[in-house]
Parts: sequence; structure tokens; C-alpha cells
Amino acid sequence: MDDRAALVLTGGGARAAYQVGVLWAVRELWGRRAENPFPILCGTSAGAINAVALASHCQHFDQSVRRLAWIWRHFHAHHIYRSDTLSVTKSALAWGGTLLWGWLLKRGPRSLLDNAPLRALLNEKVDFAGIGRAIESGALYAVSATCSGYATGESLTFYEAAESVRPWRRAARVGVPTRLNAEHLLASSAIPFVFPAIRINREYFGDGSMRQLAPVSPAVHMGATRILVIGAGRAKDETRRSRGDSYPSPAQIAGHALSSIFLDSLAVDLERLARINSTVDKIPPQLREELGIGLKPIETLAISPSERLDHLAARHFKALPLPMRVMLRGVGAGSRSGSAVLSYLLFEQSYTRALIDLGYRDAMMRRAELIQFLRLDPATVKASYRPRRSGFGAMTAEQDAEIESEIGALSA
Repeated sequence: MDDRAALVLTGGGARAAYQVGVLWAVRELWGRRAENPFPILCGTSAGAINAVALASHCQHFDQSVRRLAWIWRHFHAHHIYRSDTLSVTKSALAWGGTLLWGWLLKRGPRSLLDNAPLRALLNEKVDFAGIGRAIESGALYAVSATCSGYATGESLTFYEAAESVRPWRRAARVGVPTRLNAEHLLASSAIPFVFPAIRINREYFGDGSMRQLAPVSPAVHMGATRILVIGAGRAKDETRRSRGDSYPSPAQIAGHALSSIFLDSLAVDLERLARINSTVDKIPPQLREELGIGLKPIETLAISPSERLDHLAARHFKALPLPMRVMLRGVGAGSRSGSAVLSYLLFEQSYTRALIDLGYRDAMMRRAELIQFLRLDPATVKASYRPRRSGFGAMTAEQDAEIESEIGALSA
């Protein structure tokens, strides 16, 4: 059986910038070799955008990560959704009018924010045709984006892969082969109420993190033998109980709901996989073969934030455009208790750079585990790696210009 490493990138809106920091650390450990260390790439929500962006240029992994990092380091809210005064005001009036006169209206607003800029960005920056070329060259085995069907309630994984990957159907989980495009990514990242649902074929789809009971399963179905999971969820101390004397604000309730959508199922799925691995390890390989047990242990490594991302987002609230600040402050997102929802929508470079820096530092703290997972020679890595005092987030203007120049050369 081939040894195939998979990269699983979870959802989380702007929090997905954290994944880029981890990937930058992987890039440094991997070196300047062009080969792709992750022949299987799986993503959900914003993680799907990162996964497909990597896949489209994965024949040159170093350059692919550089390109992705440059984009995330220069993000502004208007690149993802319309954040000008007119658009935000129209949205607020539309939702207010629906609450007051909804019985008179044939159709209410489809979403809180208009993410038309994201569609334009994806079509401009992601070379979807490059996925097929990467599969043909052998640099990529499979890539997937998971969406949630509003009509069926099923978790659909749209994938583009080598012919040996077969479709699958499990309880409320389906794998469907297709040619991935911007619509699949818009559907996978359509946070409920925030961004509009996307129609693909005969059904409307929303954020893939909804009702995704087994986030790691697409990688397993597509043949992964080891899986690196980069989460964007809770820090270890984020679940500590604390006293709450005041009634929760709408933003605090919304943040709690989003955390339930984006974060909870991953921890459960990793625990389930660990139990299966423990059970399989107790059965000798020869006996498994004799009994026809197809299960084999799957090596997993999970990296997630060491700090609370809602608190980090609260420190960058003022980076948002004024209309968005006014709207979010009105529902309580301007306070620390309501900053969880802010952490998903704060597509501003001061915040995304802080997330990238955190991801880089967290990954380097797990450097020995990453080296083992990537099957690298530790002596070689030690000779080439020079730690930075201030991490990736302190990239200089000259380094930014260098990456921008490389991206221009690659796009030419």
C-alpha cells in the first residue's frame, strides 16, 4: 500500500490564516524541493479555499505556499465581502425590514453580507485547471472541498482525484467526483446567515462545517495513510468555566453557535480515530489479513492555536472598516465577550498577519513531530533551519516585495 500523506484544513472564516502560518513552517522544514509533501488535500469552508489554492500550484510546493501567504498577509475585508457604507446600510435595512414587514415580502434577504468580491478573487487567483495538470503529473493524488446540502442535510465532499479514488456513501456523508471550481469553494465557505448559499446542480449548499460529523473521513476515503490536521479552533484553556453575570449579547450567542459548527466535530472525530487506531494496533497484521479486516492504523498529527483567537481578534477590532465596526458593535461584537464572531469575519491584514505568526510559532514548537510526520532527516533539517526571534509575522517589506515579484513571474 502506498504511503500517502494528507493535509486536512478545517473551517473558520478569517481564522484560516492560522493554517498559512503552519504551512510556512512546513515549507521551511521541507526545504526548497519542488515536490508536494501532501498528495491528498482536504478542506472545509475557508480551509477548502486554502486546500484548493495549494492544489492548483502544488507542482511547486514552496512557491504555492509563498503565493498563499502573500495573499493572506495582504487581506482586507473588501476582498471578501462588500464593506462600504452603502452595502452595509442596505443589508441592515433589508434585515430590519424583514423582521418588521416580512409577511408582506415575497422573499427576504439571502445573507447578511455580499461576498461577490470573494468570487472575483477566487477566479483571479486560483488556477482551477492546474488541479488536473497536477493530478496528471503525479504531484497530486486528490483534493476535496466539503459542503453541506440544505435540502438533503447531507455532508457532500466534492473531489477531484486520480481514477483509482472511488465515490463513497456513508450515513449522511457522500463523496462525489467533479471538476472543482469557484462555486464549490463559495458553497463550502458560505457561513450560514452571513454569506449566501450556492446552488450546485439541483441543490443549495452552505458551509461544509455544518453537520460534518467526520471531518477527517474524506482523507481516509481518498487513501491517506497519515494525516496532518490544522485546526483553527479552541486553545486548550478556552473551555475553562467562567462566571457570567450578564445576559449574553447576540454576538456572543452567534459566536457560540459558530464555534459549535466549526470546531466541536473535529475534536470528536480525532478522538474516534485514536480509538480505532488503538483497537487495530492490538490485532496483529497477519491476523487482520486472515480475518479480512481492512482497517489499518492511520498516523495523525493535529496542530491548533495555542492562544484564544477571539481575544486576539478583539485587539484588532479597529482594523475593520467603519461601517462594519458600527454594525458589529451594535450586536455586541465590539466587546471581548462577543469577539468570537469577530474572529471569523475580521479579514484585515493586521489580524491575519498575527494569525500567521501564531501558526508559524505553534508549528515550530511541534517541529520534532512535524519532521517525523514528513519523513525528513532531522540532521538535514537542523542544518538548514535558522529560528527567527519574532516569527513569520515580522516579514520585512523587502521580503513582501520579493514574494510579490515571484507571484507576478509565476502568473506571467
